Amino acid sequence: MHPQRLSHIEKLAEINWFVVLLMSLIALIGFAMMVSAGGGEFSPWATQQMVRFACAFIVMLIIAVMPMRALMDYAYVIYFLCLLVLLVVDIVGHTGMGAQRWLKLGGMNLQPSEFMKLAVILALARYFHQIYPENIRRLSFLVVPGLLIVLPAILIYRQPNFGTMAILVMVGAVMCFLAGLQWRYVIGAVAAAIAAAPLAWHFMHDYQKRRVLTFLDPAQDPLGAGYNIMQSMIAIGSGGLLGKGFLQGSQNQLDFLPEKQTDFIFTMFAEEFGFLGCIVLLLLYGALLASGMAIARRSRSTFGAMLAAGVTAMIFIHVLINCGMVMGMLPVVGVPLPLMSYGGSITVSTVFAIGLLLNAWVYREQMPTRYAPKF
Repeated sequence: MHPQRLSHIEKLAEINWFVVLLMSLIALIGFAMMVSAGGGEFSPWATQQMVRFACAFIVMLIIAVMPMRALMDYAYVIYFLCLLVLLVVDIVGHTGMGAQRWLKLGGMNLQPSEFMKLAVILALARYFHQIYPENIRRLSFLVVPGLLIVLPAILIYRQPNFGTMAILVMVGAVMCFLAGLQWRYVIGAVAAAIAAAPLAWHFMHDYQKRRVLTFLDPAQDPLGAGYNIMQSMIAIGSGGLLGKGFLQGSQNQLDFLPEKQTDFIFTMFAEEFGFLGCIVLLLLYGALLASGMAIARRSRSTFGAMLAAGVTAMIFIHVLINCGMVMGMLPVVGVPLPLMSYGGSITVSTVFAIGLLLNAWVYREQMPTRYAPKF
């Protein structure tokens, strides 16, 4: 066997299988919820989701053991290719549900914005790997990461896809902060965002304005704009402490619950497994996130540390927004729950992201830089 291929096989043994176990357990819960959404049947959602996950899982293992140097060398290439695809979506993208977010590839709809988040993480990790942390304090060194974040954010907002754009910007901001960005810049950016909020209102689409107004008072239009969140809160509340049981959720089985297999899958889970079930699920996510930050701290290279931190931040923000959204604590912005929600692009991109996290673990002792990461 070729020595390099043998080396890759040996690297499989070094994968953090605890992370793989956590990811798989969450995905299995998601499959079960899709069976419930289908009325006890594996079609139309669970079977497709399992096939997507299995295919992505194989690629994840390849990403996990491929040389980290290759990821770093091609980080900018991946970024610009994803940016180019976003431009193609802006010109000839497929429109669905009032948004132009997809590319039709055969019988599949690809949402490039989901993969753009990974490209931004790779590009920022590559950039921060090459400079000293003290240089982050100089505004001139923030121009490049700013452009890396803003360019795709503008294209994603134009689709329009505010939820994905917000996550991309927040992940980028977290990576900049962890790289050494000073608090005064963070506070200044937050203050500027708050001050610009009234101006931003005029640039928002009508449906986005309705979502904000519905968030402030869902009961003002319970059969219209407020219907989704009202039904979601009813379902969560009816689950109680222990839930109604698998396949026994009335809001789900009677089809009162909207988008139950995608954005509101956490609501369906809460109705069937109750408060205690939600605690267990969130503990699984918490363990995955804690493992991600542990990998970031263990990495001797800035690239590996930033890669792990970026992936961890992306998953955390997704979980935070989705759970807050379905409970009425945040506006409904169409953000799926990672590894749980039905959807090809979000599932594949999340599993690929876990592959990047595993790669940072496998090569945690390699590629030392002239300075150690500070987190």
